Amino acid sequence: MKRRTKTSPLIFIIISLLLVVASALFLFNWEKYLKKGLDLEGGVYVLFEAKSVEDAEMDYDAIQRAMTIIRNRIDELGVVEPVLQREGERRIRIELPGIDDQAQAMEVIGKTALLTFVSPEGDILLTGGDLKTAYFTRGKYSEPMVALEFNPEGKEKFAEATEKYLGNFIAILLDKDIISAPTVKDVIRDGNAVITGIPTAEEASNIALMLRSGALPVELEELETRSVGPVLGENALKLSFFAGIIGLAVVMLFMLFYYKFAGLVADISLTVYLALVFLILSGLNATLTLPSIAGLILSIGMAVDANILIFERIKEELQGGKTTFTAINSGFNRALRAILDANVTTVIAALVLFIVTTGPVRGFAVVLLIGIFSSVISAIFLTRYLLRLAARSQLIKNAAYLGFKGVNK
Repeated sequence: MKRRTKTSPLIFIIISLLLVVASALFLFNWEKYLKKGLDLEGGVYVLFEAKSVEDAEMDYDAIQRAMTIIRNRIDELGVVEPVLQREGERRIRIELPGIDDQAQAMEVIGKTALLTFVSPEGDILLTGGDLKTAYFTRGKYSEPMVALEFNPEGKEKFAEATEKYLGNFIAILLDKDIISAPTVKDVIRDGNAVITGIPTAEEASNIALMLRSGALPVELEELETRSVGPVLGENALKLSFFAGIIGLAVVMLFMLFYYKFAGLVADISLTVYLALVFLILSGLNATLTLPSIAGLILSIGMAVDANILIFERIKEELQGGKTTFTAINSGFNRALRAILDANVTTVIAALVLFIVTTGPVRGFAVVLLIGIFSSVISAIFLTRYLLRLAARSQLIKNAAYLGFKGVNK
């Protein structure tokens, strides 16, 4: 029979401290690694419904192109971790957490930005499709302007237009509104032009941004808009975390009181489990929302259940006359299938939520799935390793150390 090698209790203490300290440091600085959602940080929620622009066909591809253009505009606004999702056939849901200028965001996102150069007779000479790029600049007297650079085809069209209407005006329209109507003084062959007559630098920057991203292939009708203030989001975050910390502390104290040393091991495992969940969420570049926190709290309960199931199986093995070390191994083996069966059913429910839902509910499902995975890993591997290490270190002298009375093994 192979004899078990005894281990110094100091090794268990060092490993446990390293795990707890590293996990605690990561958890205390979670805001550096995780982004906060709209309900926690404040921002803008808007729901649009798409409608056809003039004779353009309304189809799946048109909505997808509109979403791509909107995302490009949002990215240029510098919004961190925006949410942009399609709902149904024609609706687009947008969440912009942490945005300061909400009016600017709405102006940039929802505007069609259909640029046209129109002759005095009302004929369209060029469109936004002929542009290569557009950017904000200032004129001779620091007046705000938008500089335009045409692509090769547009360059040729613009040269022909300025030659034809030399001494006359060419109107520049954005979404059918005349921005300016400059008189053509020279034939412009280099493919560059400027839009003047813009009141403010901010408006000029927004126009340049929209022209760079292109015109929306559909018109967006605003159905719903909600603003969440940063104070409200901060209060929601504090309350949800306070509730979670209180609940976690009660659970840890219960485990420590009822299962003694085994409860201490479970608490260490639970701390590492939380850090693992946040680490995975950070790696996925996820956004933390109130539903996500709800999924996290639910998965904490499942992690505790797994540890309780293991400890009760160990207790049964001890009552059957096995030694502590043998009972730990047998208890884990017996509990493994029950833990997996219980978690598989929850995984199926979470996958269904993830597939059929969008937005916050999908976020809840993602965190729940990550929590289940992490709880199984921490319970089956970490708790088992720490208990076995403690048994070899002679820190568990009998069943009473595991909170089991009436068993002397």
